Amino acid sequence: MAEMTYVKVTNILPEELISEIQKYIQGETIYIPKPQKAKRKWGTCSGGRKLIDERNERIKNLFKKGTSIEELAHEYFLSTETIKKIVYKKQR
Repeated sequence: MAEMTYVKVTNILPEELISEIQKYIQGETIYIPKPQKAKRKWGTCSGGRKLIDERNERIKNLFKKGTSIEELAHEYFLSTETIKKIVYKKQR
C-alpha cells in the first residue's frame, strides 16, 4: 500500500480556499482522495496485473489447443470455475 504523506495546506492552497475549508473543519487531518479517473487498477504499479494477464493468455492458448479445464486447473493451481472464467471470457 502506498505511504500516505502530509502536506502543509498553506504551502499548496490559496488563502481563500483555506478559509472556506475552515468553515467545515479546523485543526483536523483530512484525506482528499484522487479523482476516480486518476485511480489505477490493481497491480498496474507492481506489475502483478501484467503477470496475471500473461498467465491468462497462456491458459487460453492451451485451452484452444485442447488442454482440458481440469488439466489447466491442476497445472495452474486454480479452481475449474476460475479456469472457465478465463477461457470463456469475451475479449473487449
